[in-house]
Amino acid sequence: MTNKFDLKQGLTQLEVEERKKQGLQNDYEENVAKSTKDIIYDNVMTLFNFLNFGIALCLFFVGAYSNLAFLAIILVNMGMGIYQEIHARNLVQKLSIVAKESVHVIRDGKQIEIDTKELVIDDIVVISAGEQVPSDMEVLDGKAEANEALLTGESDLIEKTEGAILLSGSFLASGQVYGKVIHVGADNYAVKITAEAKVHKPIQSELVNSIRKVSKFTSLVIIPLGIILFVEGFLIRNSGLEASVVASAAALLGMLPKGLVLLISITLTTGVVKLAKKRILVQDMYSIETLAHVDTLCLDKTGTITEGKMKVQKVEILHTNYHENFPQIIGSYLAESTDNNITMQAIRDHFELSNRYGAVKSLPFSSERKWGAIEFTELGTVYLGAPEKLVTADRLPKEVIEAQENGYRVLMLAISENAPLNEEKMPYLEPLAVLEIDDPIRQNANETLAYLREEGIDLKVISGDNPVTVSNIARRAGLFGYESYVDLSKMETEAEVRKAVHEFTVFGRVSPQQKRTIVRELKDNDHVVAMTGDGVNDVLALREADCSIAMAEGDGATRQISNLVLLDSDFTTLPDVLFEGRRVVNNVTKVASVFFIKTIYSFILSMICVFTTIAFPFIPIQITLIDLAIEGYPAFFLSFESDKRKVRGKFLPTALRNASVNAVLVVLNIVAVYLMGQNQGFTQMETTTLMYYLLIGISCMAVVRACLPFNPLRIFLAVTTVGGIYVAAMLFHSILEVGFLNQQTLPIFAVMMLINITVRIIVGLFQMKRSGTTIKDL
Repeated sequence: MTNKFDLKQGLTQLEVEERKKQGLQNDYEENVAKSTKDIIYDNVMTLFNFLNFGIALCLFFVGAYSNLAFLAIILVNMGMGIYQEIHARNLVQKLSIVAKESVHVIRDGKQIEIDTKELVIDDIVVISAGEQVPSDMEVLDGKAEANEALLTGESDLIEKTEGAILLSGSFLASGQVYGKVIHVGADNYAVKITAEAKVHKPIQSELVNSIRKVSKFTSLVIIPLGIILFVEGFLIRNSGLEASVVASAAALLGMLPKGLVLLISITLTTGVVKLAKKRILVQDMYSIETLAHVDTLCLDKTGTITEGKMKVQKVEILHTNYHENFPQIIGSYLAESTDNNITMQAIRDHFELSNRYGAVKSLPFSSERKWGAIEFTELGTVYLGAPEKLVTADRLPKEVIEAQENGYRVLMLAISENAPLNEEKMPYLEPLAVLEIDDPIRQNANETLAYLREEGIDLKVISGDNPVTVSNIARRAGLFGYESYVDLSKMETEAEVRKAVHEFTVFGRVSPQQKRTIVRELKDNDHVVAMTGDGVNDVLALREADCSIAMAEGDGATRQISNLVLLDSDFTTLPDVLFEGRRVVNNVTKVASVFFIKTIYSFILSMICVFTTIAFPFIPIQITLIDLAIEGYPAFFLSFESDKRKVRGKFLPTALRNASVNAVLVVLNIVAVYLMGQNQGFTQMETTTLMYYLLIGISCMAVVRACLPFNPLRIFLAVTTVGGIYVAAMLFHSILEVGFLNQQTLPIFAVMMLINITVRIIVGLFQMKRSGTTIKDL
């Protein structure tokens, strides 16, 4: 056991250097960001790429080199995906430096501040309330309450005294201790469990899950279909090896929505970069998508609606006997207290420390009890905490009630002259003084709250403070429903808390467990919940929320477990965060239908070809032009547009429904042209040309629909897409193996396109009427 001399002395610099040479330093880096090698691997070794390269290999072996052009799309997709992910990773790593952690240690008899990576075995560390434990250690001196919820899932505070073990990853809710480091680096408990948790944590993303469903389906059908189509061409139609492979490859390539996976990744990565420029650190890329579906936002009061910069506004001394020596009483309390939260810091800034009274025993402030106390010689026991926790409601001084009604945070100092400090039983207390503490409302908080409400987001304010105080702060911030508040400290059961969630807007005196219950109840009622917080008492609720948002100025524990961190701790940037998510999902959903058209009609046509032994009507190079000009070009630019509308419906059903009409039209047109060509005696070139031009036209209709409602950019995209692909088809007709529309096929093309456009408009109007949407909602 380290003695008191060692505790004050700590390690010498020589001992530190010896331990570093032995590798006993806490310099292990849990690099949760992907390495460049991993990024390249993940972007190359995908199911889509495997299938595309497999088809390319077959085309290469039969010498169909011109049909390998689609590989350019795959390579560009991979290159852009790799570049975007590496760029975003590097940016996030730079931003992460802002939240760099440090720790106080005793070395050579002095208390110094070092980076947590500089810790070595046997270092003596000083940890206070609100700080996270950087390395496993044994408590040598002091007393504190630790929350190990991050490690064990148990939310009860655990008392830590001499001889107890503090686990890295836990944090102190109250008190202060001196601890000796017993594990460093990879040997730390937190490192062992977080490494496993991060590897196996599933991605909760509707977009990703939808693409996986499509990938699974195509992987099941594409190989057997390809074999059947090849066998039919080679053995039944006697088309020859090259023609059979080319026709089969075209059918299979059409089923793969190339670029959609990349489009989702790029759109999400763009969101990460855009938010980073606004000083918002995204730690989980897919949380941006989650934000799109958020309909309820739970706000912590301190540091969120308010600036979190506490200042003592007024001191009312209530007990005449202590009027003269009050400065010495409060000064002695502050000198002996180990509490160091933002409220205590404000009080320390207002009063001078004193050594007039010596402490016999102390009890740190606890967010569970909402009070702390110190027993002094020749004075008695002084309590500091929430007024309603120190005296009964009928004995609350009028000064307390008035201050709370004005929206101030109120703490009361009370004294028991004869009763010794007893954590289990509080004696009868005499009010000594009332401290009015103000926390200024953040600039533009009124506009931000009003804007969020207008956008259909329900707002709840959750705080550990007095509900009257919280309600009045909410009033000053312009929160709708501020007058609907409740004191959760009076509720004993979880059922009562859950019921209150649906009846009130402002919740005061909320314990950490009750915060979590509020979030759970909202989620259980099919709400998508975002939670903001900055304190250790918010951790449980932040973990429970669908999307957790932490303030950089808050505790390290909240920053570590949150999906996003507001680096300027500015709550008024929340609309940017929420609407970036909507932009991602709305834009991807809108353009995804363009990608899925080819998937649907290729599958249907392939099945028709299987049963009729007719060759697939298109070749890979023709599909590649569609990929580039109709899918890639407009979708890429449309995905960057701002779209703050509330997300409606599910991604995959919506995208497939929007794509199915055009896909069915393509199939009907191809069948009609085939039958017409057989009856009219069209040449193979005339039939293929008419089919391809109709395919282009129907595909362009999807682009035009995706561009509704029109604006200058969308008009430009629609015109250049339609005009550009037809010009390209005519310029490169020999490579594409198509001809030109002639006197016989041009009128047929014009009439069929007119019918297609009419049918698409009628179906579109029917769909809008059924769903209650307008062109503006598209």
